[in-house]
Amino acid sequence: MAAPRGRAGARGTAQAPAQPRVRKQREDKGPVGQRIVAFFSRAFRAQSFAFNQTFLVTLFLLVFGLVMVLSSSSIDAIKADNNAFTIFGHQIIFAAIGFVAMAAASLMPRNFWLVNSTRFFAIALVVQILPLLPGIGVDVNGNRSWIRLFAGFTLQPSEFLKIAMILSLAEFMAKRQDWMWNHRAYAWPALGRALAAMALVIAGKDLGTTIVMAVIALVLVWVSGAPSQHLRLPITFAAAAGFILLFVGTSRIGRIQEWISQSGNDTSNNYAWQSVHGIWALAAGQISGVGLGMSKLKWSWIPEVENDYIFAIIGEELGFLGAIMTIGMFVLLGYSLVRIALRTHDVFARTVTLGVATWITLQAFINIAVVLRILPVLGVPLPLISSGGSSLIAGLAAVGICLSFERENFALEGSPRRPRPTVVRG
Repeated sequence: MAAPRGRAGARGTAQAPAQPRVRKQREDKGPVGQRIVAFFSRAFRAQSFAFNQTFLVTLFLLVFGLVMVLSSSSIDAIKADNNAFTIFGHQIIFAAIGFVAMAAASLMPRNFWLVNSTRFFAIALVVQILPLLPGIGVDVNGNRSWIRLFAGFTLQPSEFLKIAMILSLAEFMAKRQDWMWNHRAYAWPALGRALAAMALVIAGKDLGTTIVMAVIALVLVWVSGAPSQHLRLPITFAAAAGFILLFVGTSRIGRIQEWISQSGNDTSNNYAWQSVHGIWALAAGQISGVGLGMSKLKWSWIPEVENDYIFAIIGEELGFLGAIMTIGMFVLLGYSLVRIALRTHDVFARTVTLGVATWITLQAFINIAVVLRILPVLGVPLPLISSGGSSLIAGLAAVGICLSFERENFALEGSPRRPRPTVVRG
């Protein structure tokens, strides 16, 4: 006999009527704007001093770069599109993408970067081949380092290859710490990975990026604890290869000869034109500059004025004080990243952070040294400041990765700390 309604059934519990399955709505989902604010709040709120310092310095360089791109590119933009804001508009888009990439990268756990480092490196190597293919690659000033995308936008894969190379080397060396004293199992295979990446970059004739990548790889192997004598042969090989490559191609030979001769104000030499006018811009700025937006040399006197030579416009418009401030901000960013590296006890995270610090500060000072004629023209942008989407997005994403490591450092504060390993070099 069936049990009466409302009474317990055979198991002593009332049978609830079947309810239709309704997908549970998350209560925290609100308007799109509210979710965006919540995302950035979660990414950057209530973190350590090292985290906030690194983030704020990066944000300052980003905003400062946008201002200087607007100022330096306005004349070229008018000449190309009759619109002073064309290049700046593109840079705003790149900055927004890069800022989101930095925030998203900072929220990823350390294991995400460790587990996927080899996959990222393999993908980056494949993409780096694309500029070498006809119909896909784009030549810019003799370098075939860009991929044609759409609506006039291009992508420079080597900027993202730098991040992938740093992650891959850090993952390799973290797993082989016990083999540190065997150069055939540690230092040389690690540098071999970097050599594969550099070979693809130099195939596109981008010597400046290749030099930056070579220095990053050597620094990472050294700071990871490899004995110094294991690097003697690779450094000798790199120096010899770099010296030979400097004299391959007529443009490089011309730039080297001009740099060696220091031809003064001889603007009849095509290879001296950019360097000479860059020095004139710096000299015109004197102490406090001619005023933001008031540069005269940006009126088609300096090629690549919003890219490789944007520091010359900084010196002209903001003077010696503005130039020193720019250098000081890069020093502070490098210091902040090194501080994050020293706060972590994880080999992988520490190596990646030191790699990013080396990349950004080294490239910044190469760019500045070129403008000052301390180095020959190498064609590397000023990180986080120069016009160019690939460089800006990659740089911001790399800083975001370092912020993700500092986020975990901050979360672990107060827990028992392992003593920091001491590196003994032979």
